[in-house]
This record gives sequence, C-alpha cells and structure tokens, in this order.
Amino acid sequence: MLGVLAGLRQEARLARRFFPGAKIALSHACETGAQQALQALQDEGVTALLSFGCSGALDAVLPPGSVQVAEYVQADGEHYRADPALSARFGAAQAAVRGGILHSPVMIGTAREKADLFSRTGCHAVDMESGLVARSGLPFAVLRVICDDAGRDLPPAAREGLKDGRVHVPALLGSILRHPVQIGALIGLGRDAARAHQAMADFLETLPLARV
Repeated sequence: MLGVLAGLRQEARLARRFFPGAKIALSHACETGAQQALQALQDEGVTALLSFGCSGALDAVLPPGSVQVAEYVQADGEHYRADPALSARFGAAQAAVRGGILHSPVMIGTAREKADLFSRTGCHAVDMESGLVARSGLPFAVLRVICDDAGRDLPPAAREGLKDGRVHVPALLGSILRHPVQIGALIGLGRDAARAHQAMADFLETLPLARV
C-alpha cells in the first residue's frame, strides 16, 4: 500500500487524481505537520512511501517545471538511498533531474542560502518532507517539481501567507500591506508555481502506472 506525503493542498489534489488507490497525507508545509502526516500514514499500514510535490531549486541551472526523481535524500548530513524499483515506477528514466534532494525543516528563503547549500551538499533541490520519508524505514521514492528557482529570494508572503497547507488570504494581504514592494515577486512566484504544477501533471500523464 502506497502512502503519499505532500506539502500543500494543490499537490494533494494532484496526487489523488493520479494515484487514487494511495493513502495521501498533507504536511501543511511545516515540520510538525509533516511528522503528524507521516505517522498517520504509518498508522494506516502503508508499506511504501512517496515524497511528492514542489521543491525549491538549489542548482541555479534548474528552471521552474524541472521534474526530479531523486536518487537519494540528504538529511542532517546523512544520505538515504531511494528504492530503485519504486523510483522507476514513478518515472526515474523520464525525469529531467536525478541526483540528491536536501531535507530542510524550514523554508530556504534567499538566493544566498540556496547557493551556499548547493555548494556544501551538491543536492539539486530542497523540500520539507523527504527527510522524514527517508528516515521512516520504509521503501521510498521522491517525485518533485521545481517551483522556485535558485536565484530568487522568496517574498515574505510566501511564508506568512500560508496556513493549513493553502493560501490564507488575510495573512497574505497583511504581508503585502507591510511589504508592498514584494507584489511583483509574488506574481512571478505564482506564475512559476502554476507552471510547475502543469509540468508535474504532464509528467504524470506519461507514466504507465499513472491513474492506476
């Protein structure tokens, strides 16, 4: 039985569309939420895990929409190898990016931080769920799509405007009122996120096991 751990509601909707037989849990883009979601999946008896959804690029050559099926996860300095058979099921051969993905308990907000992490770890991307999946002890795969390029500083609303895994309009508007200069960056981030979700949907359509 497959368990899918995603960060945001839009990612979970995509997972339900293409993996209707899987158990799906949502981290709400926070460390505590990810731990609770993973425990819920394990309590339901899943026998394999997929870390699924968006990620932030650490490698400056990767544009939004780049799909990664990671070969390994790096978390707290340890490397965890993804299950080869499970990774093949989720399109390892078709993915634009393989290599490593870095686990972080917090959002990586600045281009300088991203460049430093890429230099130190060699991981192509970063997310907030894959490390927990990797440390679960179950066979796992990582299927992620870049939605935030390495050269961008995240606008404050990217963190302040999220609640329960979706955009929280009052918090978003409050952040914009406090930092109006971020409006252009938010528009760009929204455009790239839409591009990333479409790229993931297009990728999943190519998989033999999609919709099964």
